[in-house]
Amino acid sequence: MELPVTAVGGGDASAVTLADAVFDRPFNEGLVHQLVVAFMANARQADAKQKTRSEVRGGGRKPWRQKGSGRARAGTIRSPLWRGGGKVFPAGGENYSQKLNRKMYRAGMSSIFSELNRLGRLQLVDGLALEAPKTRALAERLQQLEMPCDHLLLVVEELTVELALASRNLVGVEVCEVQDLNPLALVWAQRVVMTADAARVVEEWLQ
Repeated sequence: MELPVTAVGGGDASAVTLADAVFDRPFNEGLVHQLVVAFMANARQADAKQKTRSEVRGGGRKPWRQKGSGRARAGTIRSPLWRGGGKVFPAGGENYSQKLNRKMYRAGMSSIFSELNRLGRLQLVDGLALEAPKTRALAERLQQLEMPCDHLLLVVEELTVELALASRNLVGVEVCEVQDLNPLALVWAQRVVMTADAARVVEEWLQ
């Protein structure tokens, strides 16, 4: 399919031909949902940790003799029945990761790009290079493109220092390279601005 390319510098608009399998495939809601859930699960850290009775410090001595005290038998003060003792089924060591094969991942990402293009939330530009790391320069360029600075994702083939520094003070604007794209970032974005070179890299990656 052919997608229009907006000239940022004010020149003539052009077009680029990209694969239908990446930018014009049917939307698979179930696959995209699975893709986002798996990405969030793989980013989750199992920080919760509790100790078993063998991991709690102390309790090596029998608190009182086995018989004759009138109290219940006890072998350690770190029993789960005691305050300060270990846990019977402690939290910790959980693995929340989910596996997706490469074919499913590529199909899901292509489905997201196709839906963004279908809804008019994907725009290609000829370049986003800046001469100096100035936030005002990037903001003015986005105003020329009539892009709202809210949930805006800029995708470039290679992230320059000037663009990275100019974008970090714009609230709601994220900049990333093609290799750093993920399904959560694409679903989060209300508008995706991508350079034509980055679109070709995406096409080669997802085919």
